[in-house]
Amino acid sequence: MAKKEEDLVEYHDIFSTFLNGLVHQWLKTLAFLGIGLVPIFGILDYFIAPDPSLVTRFWMYRAITTVIILIQYFVIRYTKPGPYSFIHGYINSAVLSISIVQMTVDLGGFNASYYQGLNLVIIAINLLIPWKFIHSAINGTLTMALYIGLNLMSGASYEYKTFISNLFFMSSTVIIAVAINYLRYNLIEKEFQGRLDLKKARDALRGEMEIAKKIQTSLLPAKLNLKDYEVSAIMVPADEVGGDYYDVIETKNGDTWIAIGDVSGHGVESGLIMMMTSTSIYSLVNQSEKFMPSAVLDKVNYVIKENIQRLKVNRYVTLTILKMETNHVHHSGKHQDILVYRAATGKVEAHLSHGTWIGITNDLSSFLRDEKIEMFKNDVILLFTDGLTEAENAKGEMYSDERLIDLFEKNADQPVKVIIDNIMSDVTTFQHIQNDDITLLVCRKL
Repeated sequence: MAKKEEDLVEYHDIFSTFLNGLVHQWLKTLAFLGIGLVPIFGILDYFIAPDPSLVTRFWMYRAITTVIILIQYFVIRYTKPGPYSFIHGYINSAVLSISIVQMTVDLGGFNASYYQGLNLVIIAINLLIPWKFIHSAINGTLTMALYIGLNLMSGASYEYKTFISNLFFMSSTVIIAVAINYLRYNLIEKEFQGRLDLKKARDALRGEMEIAKKIQTSLLPAKLNLKDYEVSAIMVPADEVGGDYYDVIETKNGDTWIAIGDVSGHGVESGLIMMMTSTSIYSLVNQSEKFMPSAVLDKVNYVIKENIQRLKVNRYVTLTILKMETNHVHHSGKHQDILVYRAATGKVEAHLSHGTWIGITNDLSSFLRDEKIEMFKNDVILLFTDGLTEAENAKGEMYSDERLIDLFEKNADQPVKVIIDNIMSDVTTFQHIQNDDITLLVCRKL
């Protein structure tokens, strides 16, 4: 029970702060309107006032009122919202009302039609300021009290019917303003509550996404270096959960494998399929030392195709698997080209990946074949996903394979971690907004 009361107090404090800021902002608008409209209504004085001397007096009233409101505007502008900001609404209303009431006194009291300006004040004050309806009721009542009090003190004669008629219209204006402000205040509070609930839901979702991200990153290999190869890798998701995949596996039989892939799209669904792919490959390569990459892909495809159908989503996986031998690499799959830097020549070779995507058809055996890449000392393999080469700058230009190859050649003699850092730094500087996951893996033949 105490917890519930604490939550209510916290909600009240947050809403009060929000409302104070809203009131403060609209008070500036109200003052700004007063600075403009009060002098403009001087035109009405010129045509309505029966005596030229009254026109001069009314313009003096308007000048004084305008100056006061101008000062108030700057006070509001250069002060912060607070629990007493609403007082400016009473001040604004009082200044305007006194000016208008004094004009009615000069024009003969209750019989003067200038009282209608008070209706405009009541409407403007109470409809522009989003304060509590009780303030609308008090402010409207005070405006009427000023009108009645100053005109009675003037001692001017008046018709009783006119007096009743004026009060009837003014009180009706107050009642309407209070009713509208009551409804608006409730709408503001409901909208605020909706925003608060949305923020809580967003924060909860962000927490769930962080958990999903931790689960995904926990599946990434903790050990990268393999026998005969020095390895470094990085994965940068576009969302909290990405669809890219890489793995570096050393089986219990001593076989070493590298895999890299990309699930179409990105986000939770793609991340889920990526995790399925990761666990499937890990399980399969540990089952038999006789497997070649094409056989692993064929079996993984069966699992992933079935799970994609169960999820009822339109996804596929581009995937390349490499079996790392001492002096060569066997690879199979359909993904980005495998870039190989030859230490002997200082040039990069692009080895095409053949086959088809995972999750499209039930049987991949007729599409897959194992290919071989000879590896010599200090040769370097670079694997990547299309989020890197298709990264766009502000002009819509893509990073491109050519730029990647050129940078790779210039950095290939560096440690594998430095190669990755330099490439990622370059693409991060190049791209305007990251719209796709980026994965990069580099391994050097020792």
